[in-house]
Amino acid sequence: MRMRIRKLIGAVVLLVLVTFWALLAMVLAQTVLPSASGLVAGIYYVVAGLGWVLPAIPLIAWMVQPDEPY
Repeated sequence: MRMRIRKLIGAVVLLVLVTFWALLAMVLAQTVLPSASGLVAGIYYVVAGLGWVLPAIPLIAWMVQPDEPY
């Protein structure tokens, strides 16, 4: 598969991943955090805000692989 196609697929998957992650984080925040302290809420938002990076790392590594020579 050419790098150009991998980048297109990866960009679409990243958009879906970030959207899904944000919606999931909002639902969890609304159900769990209303009774939590400010410190717990702050830690949750930091983890939830950066949590999408871990699944994105292998996807980005796949996207930037060089094309195979023909």
